[in-house]
Amino acid sequence: MADEPVVLYEERDSLAIVTLNRPDKMNTLTEGVIQGIADGIDAATASADVAAIVLRGAGRTFTAGYDLNPGEGRQPWQRGYDAPHVEHRAGAWDPVRDFAFMGANMKRFMKLWECPKPVIAQLHGYALGGGTDLILCADQIFMAEDAIIGYPPSRVYGTPTTMMWIYRLGLEHAKQFLLSGDEIDAPTALRIGLVSRVVPADRLAEETEAYAMRFQHIPANQLALNKMLINQAYENMGLRTTQMLGTFFDGMTRHTEEALRWRESFGQIGFRETIRRRDEPFEDYGERSRG
Repeated sequence: MADEPVVLYEERDSLAIVTLNRPDKMNTLTEGVIQGIADGIDAATASADVAAIVLRGAGRTFTAGYDLNPGEGRQPWQRGYDAPHVEHRAGAWDPVRDFAFMGANMKRFMKLWECPKPVIAQLHGYALGGGTDLILCADQIFMAEDAIIGYPPSRVYGTPTTMMWIYRLGLEHAKQFLLSGDEIDAPTALRIGLVSRVVPADRLAEETEAYAMRFQHIPANQLALNKMLINQAYENMGLRTTQMLGTFFDGMTRHTEEALRWRESFGQIGFRETIRRRDEPFEDYGERSRG
């Protein structure tokens, strides 16, 4: 596995298949994974043989979100930006560098939104935290009937950067699940309109691909114009401004006293125990069975 790419790209049957490929790490998002996804979307956009794109994860889950384990998948605190700066004291936060760092991730997630070809996300296992920033940029989501989606960083250490929740769900459900960070199971996700279809896990890949292959029978320019028209309605609602605020606020929530203490607890009681204590009062995610 160490020698395999962290994102796989394949073209077949009019489809581009982009696969997150860190199954031993629950496909957590690192710089390499995020750039690999962006490169895959660019390759599919440029290929005359591709009518639609399927985004999926290898192994037992789509993605558990950003890789927060110390020393694993650490990313530079800026991408494409630098400027003179003083030596930072311990705990200091540079919001512009943070925005450049997280904004670069957000912009690469948005390649799914901006791609002129349909992007269908195939969700099995979990899509959590930053993974929802990614998957909610897809045009449609097909979800396994036993899968879970949610934004637990709402409880501490984050806000959504692409902030597609409000645009996909509306006010009531966006507040219901973002203020609490509650997990969303597949029947609920379908009921509230977060996903297009829920299918048994053993048929998920087959049904997602079969649906996506239908787009080869529609002219590519027709698909591109319809997608652009739908997206523009949401752009007109202030999507980009909301994303700018979401990305800034995400940095703020990672540098509050509560957030810094929460991150320090990784080294004090361990990563898994820190996550367990966060979710235990809500009896969901890893604490669901215990609850």
